[in-house]
Amino acid sequence: MFKYGVSVKNLRQATREDIVRIAEIESLGFPEAEAATLAIFYERFQAFSECFFVLEINEEIVGHINGCINDSPELPDELYSNSSLHCPNGKYQTVFGLVVAPNYQGNGYAGLLTEHLIDVSKSRGLVGIVLTCKDHLVSFYQKHGFNHQGKSASTHGGVGWNDMLLIF
Repeated sequence: MFKYGVSVKNLRQATREDIVRIAEIESLGFPEAEAATLAIFYERFQAFSECFFVLEINEEIVGHINGCINDSPELPDELYSNSSLHCPNGKYQTVFGLVVAPNYQGNGYAGLLTEHLIDVSKSRGLVGIVLTCKDHLVSFYQKHGFNHQGKSASTHGGVGWNDMLLIF
């Protein structure tokens, strides 16, 4: 069991069949301008399925984390829209989205997904993880070892972001 009361079997690499539910959860967690569409998720999954993870509770997917691998410690906006920029032999895992369905929030599941991605990324020999987040999430990621790099140049979704970096 994890410290969050969820067993290992509940946290797994996503399958193609999970993409519809992943997109549903994404639309609940992000405004339309920021959320990936179902078509984008299928495109991303085809390019980097090894970077998609889901959390199940009672056989229902309640959260996900995903992103591509990049060769530099930054997350340029182009990565969100161009899956061909995935660099399988790169050094850094990115995080495009971390979302837990609203009725499951507040149980530590986002932390569980984050820690799982950290563990997987370390086991794959990556150098670190890079992501952008809104102001209210900076402290969440700092609790998981990320360093705040300052305001991001990202204009994704037309909002302000912060660059976060975790070096192993």
